[in-house]
Amino acid sequence: MKTRVFSIITLLIAVVLAYFLISNIKYAIDEEERISKSEGVVIGKLKLIREAEKAYQEVNNRYTNNWDSLINFIEHGKYYVTKRKEVIHLLEYGADSIEVVIDTIDIIPAKQYIFIKNHDVFAADNGDFIEFFVKKGQEIRKGQKMYSMYSATAGKVVNQMSKISGVITSMENVAKNKKLAKGEILFQVREEKFNPNTNISQLAIIPLTNPAAKFDLFADRIEKNRLMVNVVEVRDIKPVDSRRKEDNEANNRKPLRFGSRTEVTTAGNWE
Repeated sequence: MKTRVFSIITLLIAVVLAYFLISNIKYAIDEEERISKSEGVVIGKLKLIREAEKAYQEVNNRYTNNWDSLINFIEHGKYYVTKRKEVIHLLEYGADSIEVVIDTIDIIPAKQYIFIKNHDVFAADNGDFIEFFVKKGQEIRKGQKMYSMYSATAGKVVNQMSKISGVITSMENVAKNKKLAKGEILFQVREEKFNPNTNISQLAIIPLTNPAAKFDLFADRIEKNRLMVNVVEVRDIKPVDSRRKEDNEANNRKPLRFGSRTEVTTAGNWE
């Protein structure tokens, strides 16, 4: 009788321990998933701020450390699309002088430049065109079949896949068996880099913080190798992962950020 009671008690203890062990494992897995998803949202916001700061710097020759200025630039600023070319002048004594000319070819809203990217898609090789698998106005995804051609390099029919996602805005009228030259334009694709419905007025707010907290924004001109250079850093001061500490030796284990206060870079520490 005692042996039976002892066996039952042992079994109950084992069941309870197994339950707590499984619960702890499940909690750890769920917590990692929660952190990963939450950090993904923060990284998305940092990428948008980075693109905005880069565009601001291209237009104003400096970054801004003021959120209102950055928000106003996105909402109302203009971006100058330029084309760079080199003009060679022959000098009297036989030498050449190269003049760099930068022409403004278009002026577009800053928000359009930051949020949208237009891609030209070119023929991947010399060969014979066979068929399109997509049409104008269609939304495509990365890795989707775009067209097929007989590749002169591969010596066989090859399906060419899209390297981007977006909407096809224009297509060339290419007849079957037409000779294609590598680099010949076939499509134009419009890619939305960021959600167009983003509330720009909340740009400074770190996602999922309660009460709301702002990213730490730093921008300045510093001396580097005897030159004055622009630097920018934007940092998450309320990391969802409590293991992210400023004193971590590994940069990718510090709170999420891009840029640097001392180096000319806009790289993110998640990359």
